[in-house]
Amino acid sequence: MATFFTADTHFGHAGARALYRRPFASVAEMDEALVANWNATVAAGDEVFHLGDFAVRHQDPGGLLERLNGTKHLLTGNNDPPSMTGLPGWASVAPYLEVTRDGAALVLCHYALRSWRDMGRGALNLHGHSHGRLKPLSRQFDVGVDARGFLPVTLAQLRVRRGAKV
Repeated sequence: MATFFTADTHFGHAGARALYRRPFASVAEMDEALVANWNATVAAGDEVFHLGDFAVRHQDPGGLLERLNGTKHLLTGNNDPPSMTGLPGWASVAPYLEVTRDGAALVLCHYALRSWRDMGRGALNLHGHSHGRLKPLSRQFDVGVDARGFLPVTLAQLRVRRGAKV
């Protein structure tokens, strides 16, 4: 079982194409590409932490969630209303979470944090919300699709892309 992280998919959100300069001709094309990328990356037995802003104005977010591989956890974002957080496809829903994966202490939140628990002891902050537009602090990673090639990523992939043993 692998663990993946992603954020800011904004399924169904027409404005996301222009706002974040997404290279898709339509919302339907964007949504299908994100689903295909997710399912090509994540296996049924994998775990995925979605760090907020799952879908905006999508007609069937529950059906969409069912189409995505893995056990899915939602860290709520500013675009995740109760109708989204209450979907039965989420294994858990929280605004903030501290977990350990692959030997690393992780602080998960939709928002980039200026400081976080145990940051001086090597804990990492994974976040979304900024769509790749925010310069990260040391040991901080934007896992949003706009910053990660429209794919969920593993902790190992984040570390390699940063080019450091974080």
